[in-house]
Amino acid sequence: MSQITALVTRFLAGELTNETFRAEAAALLRERTQADLGETTLDLGREARCGLPEVVYGAGKSAEEIVRIVARQKELGISPLVTRVSPEKAELIRLEFPDLRYNAAASLIRADADRSPRRGRVAVVSAGTSDRSVAEEAFETADWTGAETVLISDVGVAGPYRLAARLDEIRRADAVVVVAGMEGALPSVVGGYISAPIIAVPTSVGYGTALGGFAALLGMLNSCASNVVVVNIDAGFKAGYVAGLIAKRAAGNVPQPEN
Repeated sequence: MSQITALVTRFLAGELTNETFRAEAAALLRERTQADLGETTLDLGREARCGLPEVVYGAGKSAEEIVRIVARQKELGISPLVTRVSPEKAELIRLEFPDLRYNAAASLIRADADRSPRRGRVAVVSAGTSDRSVAEEAFETADWTGAETVLISDVGVAGPYRLAARLDEIRRADAVVVVAGMEGALPSVVGGYISAPIIAVPTSVGYGTALGGFAALLGMLNSCASNVVVVNIDAGFKAGYVAGLIAKRAAGNVPQPEN
């Protein structure tokens, strides 16, 4: 018998007053939806509400704080994903959790992907090797969501034949993340070839007038390809997360509410 069922049974049997029932129900709800870790309150109900567990933003947190959060997540069966983690922090975290894997290019530490049947398919496409860190962050995040994920690198518009050679592979995806700096043209080009939604990620790669990614951002926002939407500069995590959700729905892995 679950704790909720037991509590309701006691109330219906007259063993609890209204006030006691409300107090115990509130405490039980807090216990199931959040974990107070002192300086951090971990959201335990995120997956039930939003489809995926809470992700930890590692920048600004000490290795010790991250260790406490990850320990609680693992205790509850939540697959950890921590973004923006420096190599120094990652080394300390992996001393506690050697099963976690660190991707230095993506500055991301996570549990290995569950090799159960994948949920939909995501392609992460990058314009050049200079965009690698953002593309890797998107790839790792999409893979963590449970999608079958492929990374296709260095197919920018300066060599259009490179993109043409990979189009069949890209077309099989339910969602496509396209990562590019400089003028940010690649998402529009890809959008003219495929029917899947494209999540464009501008990167802070380029010379002076690239303005730290603003030129790519504005180019992507003004894309004439109707299937392109845009996330923030260098936001590989956000793109991979959204692509994973799209793939999950495409695969029919989203529970439907009962009428």
